[in-house]
Amino acid sequence: FSRNAELAYVYIALSSVFLLGAVKQPPTIVKQSLKDYIVDPRDNIIIECEAKGTPVPTFQWRRNGKFFNVGKDPRVTMRSRSGTLEIRSSGKPEDYEGEYQCFASNDFGTAISNKILLRVSKSPLWPKEVLEPVVVREGESLVLPCKPPPGLPPPETFWMDSSIMPIIQDKRVSMGLNGDLFFSNVLARDANTDYSCNARFEFTHTIQQKNPFTLKVLATRNVPETQPTFLSPKGLSSSKIVLRGEQLLLECIAAGVPSPNIDWIKKGADLPSKKVKIENFGKTLRLLNVSEEDSGDYVCMASNKIGSIRHSIEVQVKAAPYWLDKPTNLVLAPDENGRLVCRARGNPKPTIQWLVNGEPIESSLPNPNRQVLGDTILFHSVQIGSSAVHQCNASNEHGYLLANAFVNILDMAPRMLGPKNQLIKVIENNRTFLDCPFFGSPFPILRWFKNGLGSGLDGGQYKLYHNGTLEIKQARPEDQGTYTCVASNILGKMENQVRLEVKEPTRIVRAPEHVTQAKGTTVRFDCRVKHDPSLLATVTWLKDDKPLSFNWIGRFRKDGETLSIYNVNPEDAGTYTCTAKTEIDENSASARLTVTVYCSLAGRPDPPQDLELSDPSARSVRLTWVPGNENNSPVTHFLVQFEEDRWEPGKWQNLSIFDGNLNSVNLQLSPFVNYQFRVIAINAVGQSQPSLPSARYQTSGASPDVVPSGLKGWGSKKNNMEITWQNTERNGPNLRYMVSWRRKDTEEEWNNTTTTRTKHIIHNTDTYVPYEIKINAINDFGHSPESNIVIGYSGEDKPSAAPTELRVSKINSTKVNVHWVPVDPSTVNGEFKEYKLYYWREASLMKGLKVNKTKLHKGFFTTAEQPSGILTELFPYSKYKIYMVVANREYEGPQSNTVEFYTKEGEPGAPKYFRIQRHTDVVHLKWDKPLEPNGVLIGYTLQYHTVNGTQAGERKVQSFPANVTEYLMNLPNRFTRFKFYLAARTQVGAGEVYAVESPHFTNEGQQASRLTLCSVIVGNGGIDCLPDYLISLQNLSILFCTSLFLLPPLCVCVCLLTAYKEQEDIATQGWFIGLMCAVALLVLILLIVCFIKRSRGGKYAVRDKKDLPLDPVDHKDQDGSFDYHSDEDNKPLQGSQTSLDGNVKESDDSLVDYGEGGDGQFNEDGSFIGQYTVKKDKEETEGNESSEATSPVNAIYSLA
Repeated sequence: FSRNAELAYVYIALSSVFLLGAVKQPPTIVKQSLKDYIVDPRDNIIIECEAKGTPVPTFQWRRNGKFFNVGKDPRVTMRSRSGTLEIRSSGKPEDYEGEYQCFASNDFGTAISNKILLRVSKSPLWPKEVLEPVVVREGESLVLPCKPPPGLPPPETFWMDSSIMPIIQDKRVSMGLNGDLFFSNVLARDANTDYSCNARFEFTHTIQQKNPFTLKVLATRNVPETQPTFLSPKGLSSSKIVLRGEQLLLECIAAGVPSPNIDWIKKGADLPSKKVKIENFGKTLRLLNVSEEDSGDYVCMASNKIGSIRHSIEVQVKAAPYWLDKPTNLVLAPDENGRLVCRARGNPKPTIQWLVNGEPIESSLPNPNRQVLGDTILFHSVQIGSSAVHQCNASNEHGYLLANAFVNILDMAPRMLGPKNQLIKVIENNRTFLDCPFFGSPFPILRWFKNGLGSGLDGGQYKLYHNGTLEIKQARPEDQGTYTCVASNILGKMENQVRLEVKEPTRIVRAPEHVTQAKGTTVRFDCRVKHDPSLLATVTWLKDDKPLSFNWIGRFRKDGETLSIYNVNPEDAGTYTCTAKTEIDENSASARLTVTVYCSLAGRPDPPQDLELSDPSARSVRLTWVPGNENNSPVTHFLVQFEEDRWEPGKWQNLSIFDGNLNSVNLQLSPFVNYQFRVIAINAVGQSQPSLPSARYQTSGASPDVVPSGLKGWGSKKNNMEITWQNTERNGPNLRYMVSWRRKDTEEEWNNTTTTRTKHIIHNTDTYVPYEIKINAINDFGHSPESNIVIGYSGEDKPSAAPTELRVSKINSTKVNVHWVPVDPSTVNGEFKEYKLYYWREASLMKGLKVNKTKLHKGFFTTAEQPSGILTELFPYSKYKIYMVVANREYEGPQSNTVEFYTKEGEPGAPKYFRIQRHTDVVHLKWDKPLEPNGVLIGYTLQYHTVNGTQAGERKVQSFPANVTEYLMNLPNRFTRFKFYLAARTQVGAGEVYAVESPHFTNEGQQASRLTLCSVIVGNGGIDCLPDYLISLQNLSILFCTSLFLLPPLCVCVCLLTAYKEQEDIATQGWFIGLMCAVALLVLILLIVCFIKRSRGGKYAVRDKKDLPLDPVDHKDQDGSFDYHSDEDNKPLQGSQTSLDGNVKESDDSLVDYGEGGDGQFNEDGSFIGQYTVKKDKEETEGNESSEATSPVNAIYSLA
């Protein structure tokens, strides 16, 4: 750190320690009254003097250079533990006027205040006088004197008449700086009133009025016109002295007919526009915050149509002393060296005087360890007991400066001044500061560490400040951790920790959208928020930047992240803002609500009409139009567009957008453009058609008034520099650019060129040298201001040197320290970017393990003399190779020496897999070794415990050698569930854990139940269900299967299927129990119906004849369905009824649409679509049975 920065921080840190009363401190003045102190005589007089120190300082006062005994004056008291004086207002306050100075002392020195000049405010009465009427001829000049009584502070003057009405002032009549009222020429109407000067006194809040002047004007038939003459100041020249930092007031008031105009110039320079104000109708020039460069000759020129006259004012800027180097408190350890510096500037040059404990240093006790050299005091090998307060007084004829600076000799081990173990939460990618205030003497060295590892953090992503604060330029998730700051000196060390947590930013992922809604409807604004899950986020709503209130009976409702407004009214229109806020950040989004009160359908507005131009000026014109019909939706904005016929004819461009309640606007224009305008109206529905164009309006040309922006210089090749910039406004014809450049830090002449392009290339440059560049724009009317000088660089070349002596140290399993000897900066041949370390994993030390040899790199930005860095995220137990290059912005240099090293063993990764096979009374565990053993495996550790809901049983541990990869464990009962944790081990320790949980025994083979229809076989009066296809499905089984008898000759078989699903007991599911009850009830009802049918004697004959072969051609009905039929489809079946018209009528209970074949099919959800077909006769049916597997369930039902 720089010594000055170090001393500044020492004082701040020391102040914190002193507040705790732990360290002795010389006095320091912390509060005092003004040097020039004017008080109100009606109030108590308070003269302030506050100081701090340890021990607490005692106070004394001097008045007019002599000891002031406060105790002897009953009207004067001193506040407790303070030096502030309070003088009661009774009696004559003038008796206490004078120069006061406060002295604050303790065992370690004396600090003194400024000399406080105490004066009592005065507001004297105006002297009595009889004023004769003032007689003047019309057209002559006149000065009415004010001459207010001298007050303290001086009064403010103004002119009024006897009716207490202010005198109207203008170019002809005005008040001067001295309070007099000046008439450039008198008119007859000036006699209609009287004129009284008034003085306002600030402290007493009183106004004193002078007797009024009566004016008699002698009329003249023809008032002669006269050339200007000066009323103030007199003559052709004058001079004025002003102090630096104050304001300069110059005045020129002239007589003449007609009334003259006043103009101001500065000889040899322009008036500084940012500091100058022209006031009082041009007669007064006010220059704020005067500095030395404001010296010079200022000329005022008074002119009318008859002639002109000039007056020159020479302005000299003097200066009371002001600080260049103000002495600051100095804390030294025994035998240390130090210095106090007191440098001030002023005009005339100030003299420097040193004091010690309030007395001149020449008369103080000699100190062999102290040496005074003008404005500097040197201290050598200081010793305990030589603490003191030194004063520096810098003075000249215009004022003085006084500064106290103590020299405190301390011997102290480091101390931490901030809170312990602080938790800092920051948003990702934000700049972050970790504070570590500390103190010690000698001044400690402070270093930061992350997670207790590595070398000190400074450089690259980190920046360390002299006060101990560590800056992280862009906090990332990997920057989370515990940061330790360690302060150390020869007497010891002290440390503190800061825990940093990096959080995701709060974002509004779905913002509210603009809404136009009719009155009486409901509006909803959505505000979906995403935030860091560890932070609590609250969403608040505002209307027009004012918070909304919500209640259950109001029209405004907040439901989570949604705002609802019921029965909207026109007054609900406005801007609604949702703000999502956490403890460390917030985000907001807004939307507008427009409420329409029209019942008709809204549409786009009609275009505006009757465009007119008025009030023309050089760079503006007023555009007025008549709005068109709004079409039931109010116009919210008007868009004004323009087209010009010089640069881009025929192209309409947006100029400005205005509120919808305006129809006359002032347009700001560019020079040298031939404009025409049109207007577009906008409402919630959309935009109108453009209006008809206005008449054309031509602006006059001007020189470019904007400096070309974006000026920069960079090299595209090693021996050139490209200078580029952005186009500026033309303002006139023949726009071009004058570019100037020269080598930086040389006295060579500027090179320049003129071009119409926005790029200029300089060839044959040296490699990476700095250039000064400037530019201005030129057209036929003139040139723009010159730009600021920009530093550009010629092109870069490949670095010519490589880092040397690359080596590694402190190798562990995942990281290594890297050291190298840096290159000479001149060999970088460009802007230094980083040292780039290339590294790759050459091999694993585990035999047979293949590795990825991709080459990676990491950059180190450092300019240290002995650079080093840390290479992290390495694989344990591996062979690595590295080399380094230096890089500039464009190129990388040659390679350094290649270094080979071996990382140590680490903790292994998780096992490749970990599987559980559950049986009735045992669990079979099986696993494989990790993909990354990270060392020699010595075994596995298995931990497990029982699981009962959310309760976990006692954890048990089992160890296995490295060659064992499976384990059989007996179960106490088949309903017990376990959770297993498996980790591989090396010599370093156990690695990543692989956790699995065993399935519940009663859930095995269960997933879902599905009601499914299967094929039907009718024979021998029996019915067989054949759901054999179900058995072939993976993880599917038949829970039960039964036949549902319908009307002859068909029946339907219903099967309930189940499939395996882990960890779900289907037998306890409510839906399953309800389904079983419904199926049972349905079966019972159908059986009863079938029993009744049988009891009536119905027969279940299928056919009298064998089925004829089916027609192989599909015939499609008109409704798009397919009908499969044979020749004999029109013949009635036995048991069918014949209708009255002779057609065959099929049984109402039969299944319609028979399909071909007996193969079962599944639909998309896996259920079986039964395909029904008529069978052959019994013999053919029996012959086919051998080709189909009959399910055991069907066999049972077929016997029924």
